[in-house]
Amino acid sequence: MPARILLFDLDGTLLLTGGAGVRALDRVFQDLYGLKGAGRDVPFRGRTDLRIIRDIVERKLRRPMAAEEAAAICDRYLPYLEEEVERSPTYRVLPGVPALLTRLAARADCLLGLGTGNLEAAARIKLARADLNRFFPFGGFGSDAEDRVELLRRAVARGEARRTQSGADGPAEVIVIGDTHLDVQSGRALGARTVAVATGGESPETLEQAGPDVLLADLADAEAFLRFLDV
Repeated sequence: MPARILLFDLDGTLLLTGGAGVRALDRVFQDLYGLKGAGRDVPFRGRTDLRIIRDIVERKLRRPMAAEEAAAICDRYLPYLEEEVERSPTYRVLPGVPALLTRLAARADCLLGLGTGNLEAAARIKLARADLNRFFPFGGFGSDAEDRVELLRRAVARGEARRTQSGADGPAEVIVIGDTHLDVQSGRALGARTVAVATGGESPETLEQAGPDVLLADLADAEAFLRFLDV
């Protein structure tokens, strides 16, 4: 029976799209508002899509974002994202990811899910090019909540529902894997164990200061990850 729920961040943890998301949002804001370079000087790393979109509206258009506006932006964003991901020359899966996911998916004690700030549809688009969606039947997404802790809670609830269906009882151990200090902080706030990987651009020193349970250079050393998992 699955006794662990592993929640993986996406960008910078599993793969890099080569800036596809930024380019897609730039196209949206150019279309809708005539705004060029919308994503310039707006922080993306570790944040939810809706928070990023809200920041662009507030910083660049200098006004609050209306609820219906967010939906219109997201609807325009997704097809552009699909185009940008497909043609991105620097899209790549990060070291060791397919091999580690294959090993984890084969373990009866583990359920794999996503804990990402991407809209769910955006996450699926990014994973599809590398055929990684098959590893993640559930998750928590930026379309669930702007707050990272809350979206992780949604992921855990969905994972627990799957465990109940398989006959498991009692709460699972939750492990959050990500590449930013925000992933670590959110996992800790949730009461989860945390794995930080230095593949998304933040320095090992910054990640270490956030207090992860383990800090890895990347996910290429599956044995190191599994040793931590089985402590």
